[in-house]
Amino acid sequence: MNLRTVSLRRRVAVSVLLVLFLVLVALVIAVDRTFATQSSRDVDGVLRDTETRAITALVRGTPPRDVVRQLSKRNIRVTVELPTGSVIGEVPEDGQQYQRKNRTINGNKFSFYADTEAISQAQLRLRKLLVLLGLGAIALTGLMMILVVRRALAPLDAMTSLAQAIAAGHRGGRLNPSRTDTELGRTAAAFDGMLDSLEGSEQRTRRFVADAAHELRTPITGVQAVAEALVSAPVDSPDRDQMSFLLVREARRAGRLVDDLLALAQLDAGYEMQRETVDLLGLAQAEVARTRYVAPDFDITAEGVPVTVVGDGQRLAQVLANLVDNARQASGPQGTVRIRVDPAGFTVTDNGPGVPDGERERIFDRLVRLDDARDRRSGGSGLGLAIARGVVRAHSGELTCEPSAAGAVFRVVLPRIG
Repeated sequence: MNLRTVSLRRRVAVSVLLVLFLVLVALVIAVDRTFATQSSRDVDGVLRDTETRAITALVRGTPPRDVVRQLSKRNIRVTVELPTGSVIGEVPEDGQQYQRKNRTINGNKFSFYADTEAISQAQLRLRKLLVLLGLGAIALTGLMMILVVRRALAPLDAMTSLAQAIAAGHRGGRLNPSRTDTELGRTAAAFDGMLDSLEGSEQRTRRFVADAAHELRTPITGVQAVAEALVSAPVDSPDRDQMSFLLVREARRAGRLVDDLLALAQLDAGYEMQRETVDLLGLAQAEVARTRYVAPDFDITAEGVPVTVVGDGQRLAQVLANLVDNARQASGPQGTVRIRVDPAGFTVTDNGPGVPDGERERIFDRLVRLDDARDRRSGGSGLGLAIARGVVRAHSGELTCEPSAAGAVFRVVLPRIG
C-alpha cells in the first residue's frame, strides 16, 4: 500500500476555496441572469402600460400626433406611421439601447421604445460588485482556513507527536479519544489498539527471548561443565564414560531446544507448508510404532477410521509426536495413551493428572510447563504444544485441550478432510 503523503492542510484549504469559488461563480451567473430577466420583464411591463394608454387616448378621439407627444418621455419614445406613410415622433438612433414593441391601432402603426441603457449600466455595476465581493470572500475565507484547519487537524498532530515519542522509547502513551463514533475518534482508537498490540507483542518477544536464553543456559552450562571435567579427567578415569554420556545428553537437549526455537521462528515467519495427501490413521499407527520403539513397555494404541487430509505430512507427524510425548511424560511409565482418528481430525488422550481448567489455554504459551507434568528433568523444552498449535493453525485447523474428568484430552480439528 502506497499512501499519498500530500499536505492535508493544503488539500483541505484548496478544496474549500475551490468549492467556494465555484459557488460564487454560480451565484454571480445566477444573480446576473435573474437581474437581466427581471429587468426585461419590468421594461416589457412599462411598454404594455404605454400601449394601453395609447389605445385609451385614441378611443377618446385624441389625434395620433397628440398621443405621441403625451406618451414620449425621457426613457420612453413613441412613434406612429400614419396610413399616408408619414412618421410622427423621433426614432432612436442606431447604437442606442432600446427595447421595442410594435402595435397597429386603427390603421396607425405605433412603435414603443424603452431606453435600457441605465439598466445595462446598473447590471454592469452589479456584476463588478459581485465579483469584488466574491474575491473578498475568497481571500477572507483563505485567511480563516489557516486557523480553522490548524485547529481541526490538531488531533493528527497529537498522533504524530505520540508516534515520535514512542519511537524515541517512551512507551505507554495513548491518545484515549473522548469519542469513537467520529472519523478522528475511530482513527485514534485504531491507533491505540495498534500500539497495544505492538507493545504487547514486543513484551512477549522480550519475555520469550529472555526465557529462551534462560532455557539454553542450563544445557550449555552443563555441556561446558562436563566438557571441562572430561578434558581434565585422566585417560584411565572410570568416570569418563559417565561424563561422555552426560555430555551427549546435554548437547542433545540444547540441540532439541534450538530445533524447537527454529521451528517456532519458521511458523512466525509464515513458513510455507508442503501440500500432499496425508493418511491420519497411518500417521497415528506410525507414531505408535515409534513410541513403542522408544518405550517398549508403554501402553499406547491407535484406533479410528481411515481419513485423508491435504497438508504437510512431516509437520503433522511432528504435531502428533509432540502430543504423544507430552502425554507420555504426563502419565508416566505406567500410563496409557490413546490416539483416535475421526473424520474431523484426531484426539490424543492420556490417564495422567490432567490439566486444570485455568491452565488449558496457558499450556499452549511458549516455554510454559505445568509443575506435575512437564518437569525440566524430563528434557521437555516447553515449546512442543506451542509448535503443535502453530502447525495446526498453519493448516487452517485448531488444537485445543478439552475438558476431562480424568487425564488430558487434546483435540486436533483439520478442515478440508478428504
